[in-house]
Amino acid sequence: MSEVKYKFRVRWADLDPNGHMRHTAYNDYCAQARLMYFEDISMPFHKLIKMGVGPILFREDTRFFKEVRMNEEFEVGFTISKLRKDGSKWSFRHNIYTHDGSLSAKVDVDGAWLDLNKRRTTVPPSELTDILLEDAVKSDDFEWIPDKVKA
Repeated sequence: MSEVKYKFRVRWADLDPNGHMRHTAYNDYCAQARLMYFEDISMPFHKLIKMGVGPILFREDTRFFKEVRMNEEFEVGFTISKLRKDGSKWSFRHNIYTHDGSLSAKVDVDGAWLDLNKRRTTVPPSELTDILLEDAVKSDDFEWIPDKVKA
């Protein structure tokens, strides 16, 4: 399945001293794309909060290929690259494209759902898990995350 893409434009505040988008701005736009994706699948952030869960990141890996400059339009793609069958852990992939469609950067994030009251990772409500399992856009190299090993 192909990725979902969101359009943005580089802002003045996104620039580094070299005149191109600073490294952390890429990650900020990926976070925004994730929130936009969850809104698109009828899971806006306020609904997640009402459900008592929120996303947390364990790892964020960014690789840069081509710079994006001031006021340029660019797109941030979103796919799920890994998922545990209970929905508790996941990996999301973001490809960032320049205005001409060239790959600018690739961002992979690993995370889980946090129970906002217990402050521990948790299995999300079935309404969210069902969407992630059945309807969410998955990468071409999608993998299942193995279940927890019980000692």
